Amino acid sequence: MEMEEIFDKLQAVADRYDELNELISDPEVIADSQRFMKLSKEEGSLRETVEKYHQYQKVTQTIKDDEELLRDTKDDELIEMTKEELASSKEEQDQLAHELEVLLIPKDPNDDKNIIMEIRGAAGGDEASLFAGDLYNMYLHYAEKQGWNVEIVDKTETEVGGFKEIVLMISGDKVYSKLKFENGAHRVQRIPVTESAGRVHTSTATVGVMPEAEDVQIDLDPKDIRVDVYRSSGAGGQHINKTSSAVRMTHLPTGIVVAMQDERSQQQNRAKAMRILKARVYDYYQQKEQSAYDQKRKDAIGTGDRSERIRTYNYPQNRVTDHRIGLTLNKLDKIMDGDLDEIIEALIIADQTKKLEQLRNE
Repeated sequence: MEMEEIFDKLQAVADRYDELNELISDPEVIADSQRFMKLSKEEGSLRETVEKYHQYQKVTQTIKDDEELLRDTKDDELIEMTKEELASSKEEQDQLAHELEVLLIPKDPNDDKNIIMEIRGAAGGDEASLFAGDLYNMYLHYAEKQGWNVEIVDKTETEVGGFKEIVLMISGDKVYSKLKFENGAHRVQRIPVTESAGRVHTSTATVGVMPEAEDVQIDLDPKDIRVDVYRSSGAGGQHINKTSSAVRMTHLPTGIVVAMQDERSQQQNRAKAMRILKARVYDYYQQKEQSAYDQKRKDAIGTGDRSERIRTYNYPQNRVTDHRIGLTLNKLDKIMDGDLDEIIEALIIADQTKKLEQLRNE
């Protein structure tokens, strides 16, 4: 995309922003709360781009004025001052141009969404389930630092203290935008607590990150869902044994199954199972689209395929390596305590860089 096209696009964004500001001041729109909310959200999403565009226009005008002044003046002192201002303005102009390009990258429509995260022990037996537990604690601490809320939706614990599987709902501000790159296979290299000879073992756990699918995005046909109810197993006393509160939902077109027996009432289990089922079905169709897309163009930070090894956690050397961007950090202890900002920011920048290249080549 040429610079001229970029500025045409920016002007169109600025025009739309002005139009939205007029609309949300209209008494008829204000009276329609749903429309008002929708337009306000759109206006908010364009605000940063428009403000930066106005800054760019202002600094561009300053550069024009300074260049004209340099052509017309003979005053040495004024020439020196103007040259300094011109150099500073050109630097600011370049920085703003880059920021505006980044702001024009098409937004991932899921970035603002809450997520459902599934962590599963994979290869490595007990050690894999213990590592799944460590990953759960890592994401829990990261979410706390972000001010997000974490709810355990379902879990299958193992005797050694880890998880065969744990399903979380993480809600808050822009959760998916930060955690979507965690999708994939995570590899750990360490001496298991059960290993008497002190040899380093390699195990894996998989992380699935799915945006919570709202009704507007995916409307599941009740005819496509088979619901079975049964008695919950495990702890819970007489209530559990006497009532069929557990729910199993099967989405027939995809074969996706969700079983839920965490809550005491069938109604609560139904509601939770439906949230998970919607997210999994939405993710299933997204993955299919992504696979087709990846045939044409390989993404810089991996396809997000859960079988793809994305990161290695090496305990003996206190080292974490993200294989998609070649980033190595020697602070595994801090990362396992939820200090994920450096990795996540690097992945976001790598993603933006790739998308910018694509935008420029269009």
